[in-house]
Amino acid sequence: MEYNPNRKSEQKLKIAVAVLAILTAALGFLYFSERQQNRKGEELTAAQAKELLSANTKLDSIENQLNAKIVEIKMLGGDVEELMEAKQQLEEDKVALQKMDGFTIKKYEEKIRDYVKLLGKKDVEIVRLRKENGILVAQNDSLSREARSLIDGISYAQRALSDSATTYSSRQKELAERAKEMEAKNKELSEKVSQAAALRAENINVYAISTKGKESDGGVYKSKKVDKVRITFYLQENAIATKEAKTVYLRLIEPSGATIADMATGSGTFNYRGRETTYTAKQRITFDNSHQSVEFVYSRGQAYKEGKHIIELYSEGYRIGEGVFEVK
Repeated sequence: MEYNPNRKSEQKLKIAVAVLAILTAALGFLYFSERQQNRKGEELTAAQAKELLSANTKLDSIENQLNAKIVEIKMLGGDVEELMEAKQQLEEDKVALQKMDGFTIKKYEEKIRDYVKLLGKKDVEIVRLRKENGILVAQNDSLSREARSLIDGISYAQRALSDSATTYSSRQKELAERAKEMEAKNKELSEKVSQAAALRAENINVYAISTKGKESDGGVYKSKKVDKVRITFYLQENAIATKEAKTVYLRLIEPSGATIADMATGSGTFNYRGRETTYTAKQRITFDNSHQSVEFVYSRGQAYKEGKHIIELYSEGYRIGEGVFEVK
């Protein structure tokens, strides 16, 4: 058989072309597959980015509403603690969202629903607070009008006073003098009322009781026949005087001017016109405005000095009566 070198070269060329075609097809397939995978990855990234943007936008909107409600509820005097806690949580959620920390759209949709629910709850609270504050505003309007009226009056007075400092000073002095006069008159009137309401003792009688219990009257007694003295009197009726318990003080004054007193038998002191005064005996009575009688029986325990003895009766800071008896 005749050897043809050209035919052998042609066969090698066809084989090379076939191998090249196969390689080209394989590379084309690999390129197409990789292109498809990249496109799918790009599509997933774009979808996730869209979800992230949507979640972030909603959180921004919720944050704005939270801030607005915090401001309004504060102005209405409500409690914003729950809103402040929600705002803090929202800020943490936004930070986590930026970091893609455990992000799932389902997770954030649940968070957003919770925030929206809280906002709705606070809308109801705001309506209630507005209603309550509406009542207060109506009341405050009335007070504000009164306050403005007072402020206008004060301003007018201040302008008038500033126009004439000398007149103001003179007027102040005049008012001070009038106030002083009024105070003195009120004090005088109060004193007169107190005096008018004070008790009054009348028909004061003194009886001497001997050691044997024999009683004498007449106002003049022998010293040896006076062991005790019995003093009786009536309280005048007085419609101004209050019906209540009152204390009546008795003073027996010797001819020398000294008050007969023995602290061991019930004597003591009381205040009379700002001065401590010694009394001989005292008695607690209930004034009933019935012209009631009052009686003191006093035993000195020693002989009475010769001379005139004065009896003084006091109650509620006033001397309500006096009498006298003589010992020979």
